[in-house]
Amino acid sequence: MTGVPASAAGGPSAAKGGPAGGVSGAASGVAPSAPSDAVSGTAAEVRASAVPAAGVVAGAASGAGVDSGSKTARGGKIAAAAVNQASVWNVANLLTMLRLVLVPGFVALMLADGGYDPAWRSFAWAAFAVAMITDLFDGHLARAYNLVTDFGKIADPIADKAIMGAALICLSGLGDLPWWVTIVILGRELGITLLRFLVIRYGVIPASRGGKLKTLSQGIAVGMYILALTGWLATARFWVMAVAVVLTVVTGLDYVRQAIVLRRQGIAGRKAALEETEA
Repeated sequence: MTGVPASAAGGPSAAKGGPAGGVSGAASGVAPSAPSDAVSGTAAEVRASAVPAAGVVAGAASGAGVDSGSKTARGGKIAAAAVNQASVWNVANLLTMLRLVLVPGFVALMLADGGYDPAWRSFAWAAFAVAMITDLFDGHLARAYNLVTDFGKIADPIADKAIMGAALICLSGLGDLPWWVTIVILGRELGITLLRFLVIRYGVIPASRGGKLKTLSQGIAVGMYILALTGWLATARFWVMAVAVVLTVVTGLDYVRQAIVLRRQGIAGRKAALEETEA
């Protein structure tokens, strides 16, 4: 019994250990690797499938962002258009409309009771003064507060010429002012306005200091003629009107010179641009 080999003695344990070792080997070697690879493969497939899904979601989100951005842009344009339409009724344009409304009122006051009653002439002067004062403010307000509109660009010069033309024609019709003065002033105003439109394709003729002095002197002179002045004031208004007429003619000629220069520069610029394009 003592001669039994150790291997034989360890046979049963080896037999027991065989299956256990097999199971252990299987557990540590082959059997777990298959599920792990399957899990890994499944995870990879899930990730691979998630990438296109994420791309679709991102694309949808970006598409929604583009649509939202386009809608916002369209909404901004609509809002801007609404603001532009609403801006027609701004303070500057309302002052311009007031001047237009004052024109027929001024004429009625000027010609009331034959046109020579000092009281009615005083009321007419008040209307004329309000119109001239609003002319000073509406342009400044429009430029300072960005209230410039197409209506203002058209209506403002019309209102200016209307009130001044009405005053000059009434004064000449009543015999208080020579007709040649009225013709010179109105001819210059209408001619320069037409000239501005003719050269606007080449640029804009800016208002000069001489033009502003001309407007101021005309307003003061016409205002003095509207009032029933006597004595030295009646003499003074003659000289004020003389200054206004001189400034009217001189500034008118200067505007003609500027228009000619502007037109020549515009034609030369277009010719140079055409030659550069052809080259």
